[in-house]
Amino acid sequence: MSTRTQLQLYVSRQAGSPARYILEQVAQALAGWVPSILGVGLRALLYRSILHAQGMVAIEDGVRIRFASNVHLGRGAYLDHGVYLHACPSGIRIGAETFVMKNAILHVYNFRDLPDAGITIGSRSLIGEACVLRGQGGITIGDDVYLAPLVQMLAVNHVYHDTTRPISHQGITAQGIVVEDGAWIGGGAIILDGVRIGRNAVVGAGAVVTKDVPAYTIVAGNPARVVRDLRVEPLDLPRVKRLTVY
Repeated sequence: MSTRTQLQLYVSRQAGSPARYILEQVAQALAGWVPSILGVGLRALLYRSILHAQGMVAIEDGVRIRFASNVHLGRGAYLDHGVYLHACPSGIRIGAETFVMKNAILHVYNFRDLPDAGITIGSRSLIGEACVLRGQGGITIGDDVYLAPLVQMLAVNHVYHDTTRPISHQGITAQGIVVEDGAWIGGGAIILDGVRIGRNAVVGAGAVVTKDVPAYTIVAGNPARVVRDLRVEPLDLPRVKRLTVY
C-alpha cells in the first residue's frame, strides 16, 4: 500500500471527507485544549461549526471527536475530560442533560456497512467514568439510565465456528443492545451483544450479561441471573438510608 493510499485511508477513518477532516481538526486544535469555564464557553460556540448541538452544551478540554458531523448533543449535555467519541458513520446522539464522564469511550466505527450501527442515549442519563460503548450493532439507552464506572457495552461479536480459519477471518455478528428507561448498571458490568435490559432493572457490579434482563429485576453474577424481582420482593425501604438528590 502506497503512502498516499495509507494517508487517504487514515483520513477516511477520521471524518466524512478531507474538507471535513481539516475543519474538524482545526476547530479542535484551536479550542480543544483551553481549560476552565473559558474553554467550555469557547467550545460551546466554536464546535457548532463541526457538530449538532441543541442549545448550550458543555464540553471539557481534552475531549476527542471523530466524525463530528455525525454527533448530536441535546441541550445541557456534558462531555467530561478525556471523553472519546467516534461517530462513523451512523452517528452518536446524546440527549438533553445527559452526562458522559471522564475517559468514557463511545465508539461506532462502522466500516462494514452494518445497518443498525450507532449509539443513542436519552435524556438525564449518566455514562460513568471509563465506560466503553461499542455500537457496531447499535446501542440504544433510554432516559434516566445510570452506568457506573467501567461498564462495557459491546454490540458486536465474532464468529468462531470454523476451526480451520482464524477467528479474525470469520466475520462478526452485530445484533445490538437496548437499555430501557430507568435502569442502573453497576460498576464493571459487561453487557454483551443481543441483550435487552428492561425498565428499572438493576445489573449488579461485575455482572456479565449474556441474555435479556426482565424489567424491575436485579441480576448478578457471571453469567448474570435474576436474584430478585422487585415487584414480588420489594426492598425493605425503612432500612435503606435515603439521600436527597439535588
